[in-house]
Amino acid sequence: MHFANLMSAYFDKTYIGEDKYYLYGNVWTEYASDFLMQVFLYTAIALAAVLIAVGVLVRLKKPESFSGFLKTGGAIVCGFAVTIIVSMLALGFANNAEKGYTAYSKIGMVLIPSAILGGVCVLGILASYIAGLFGKKAFKITLISALSLFGAALIAFIVCLAVYFASGTAEDNNGAVITGTENAMLYVSTAILIAALAALALLFGRGRKKGFDTKSIAYAAVCIALSFALSYIKLFQMPQGGSITLVSLLPLIIYSYMYGVRKGVAAGAVYGILQAVQDPFIIHPAQFFLDYPVAFAAIGLAGMFARFKKLERLPQLQFALGAVVAGVLRFASHVLSGVFAFSEYSTLDNVWAYSMAYNSFVFIDLAITVAAGVIVFSVKSFMKQVRAVQSAAWAQPKAVEEAAAAEETNNTEN
Repeated sequence: MHFANLMSAYFDKTYIGEDKYYLYGNVWTEYASDFLMQVFLYTAIALAAVLIAVGVLVRLKKPESFSGFLKTGGAIVCGFAVTIIVSMLALGFANNAEKGYTAYSKIGMVLIPSAILGGVCVLGILASYIAGLFGKKAFKITLISALSLFGAALIAFIVCLAVYFASGTAEDNNGAVITGTENAMLYVSTAILIAALAALALLFGRGRKKGFDTKSIAYAAVCIALSFALSYIKLFQMPQGGSITLVSLLPLIIYSYMYGVRKGVAAGAVYGILQAVQDPFIIHPAQFFLDYPVAFAAIGLAGMFARFKKLERLPQLQFALGAVVAGVLRFASHVLSGVFAFSEYSTLDNVWAYSMAYNSFVFIDLAITVAAGVIVFSVKSFMKQVRAVQSAAWAQPKAVEEAAAAEETNNTEN
């Protein structure tokens, strides 16, 4: 389609009553989204290749400068991620306006809070990173402020979502009819999966004495932002929600590997909520939890084998095993949602077979992530940094204080 035609599609509008609609709804933003997605995909691949090549040269020629290179490279990657998120969120909101969704108060009251929630998250991460350049105190104050605003925006989003569900608009808009039995099973499935995730997080998080601190929160924010940005780079889009992306779950899995499954599950749940903001396909409260917070909280369990001593020399296997278990749990969450919430969409007599077949895209997405992760976990310099963070994250506070005191005593004596 020619650019002039696209511009015409964007500006041609008509009025129905007092509401304004685009004559060719969904044309401009669909084109722009697909175009930018391709741009971001090839840019991401080129950026990764350049950073890896420069990193290898710095490591070989000037190893003393490698730490500085990692910080600079991290800043570039974070800037690129923020660019992707802001651009695609803006297009997503424009797409809703183009379809005329914001003209309906019941839908608009969900779309607007979701856009605000996404914006607060992006700006909070950016502000926290900039504040970190000026010192720990500035970073801490900014981070607390950002988390407070995110919490307020999240509460507003949940309240509006609850009102939207209560109105019955969600099912009507998506052509779904959820029976009483399906309704009960949705809640039961959600409760069982949440209990299973909590039990596994407690089991594999044993021995973890140190709670959330400034550094772990900062790492979580960065990893969530990177995963969120990469989720916009879609290799394949499913018709009723879901997509195969460019290793979007890898940063979350790395975070879980470094900081443990308890923090990983929390980070995954936040990421899941952001996924609902990015591409909402919501018809039931329990379905919302199954397809978003619960499904992606399961990804936080990917670090469950990170502290297995017998596999200590095989970090690639630790990573891969954890990722597979997490992927299977995510798949189960999506399948249960499909069976009990989206049975109307089934093209097969057996809705279980349909849901399992439809959601099998999860394993393709997982395979790409595992392949990339195995390569990343094979880099010795990367694993050295990961082990350093992992060791500090799992240390008991008392042990950390004693080590610091001993180091200070040695410095004084010398």
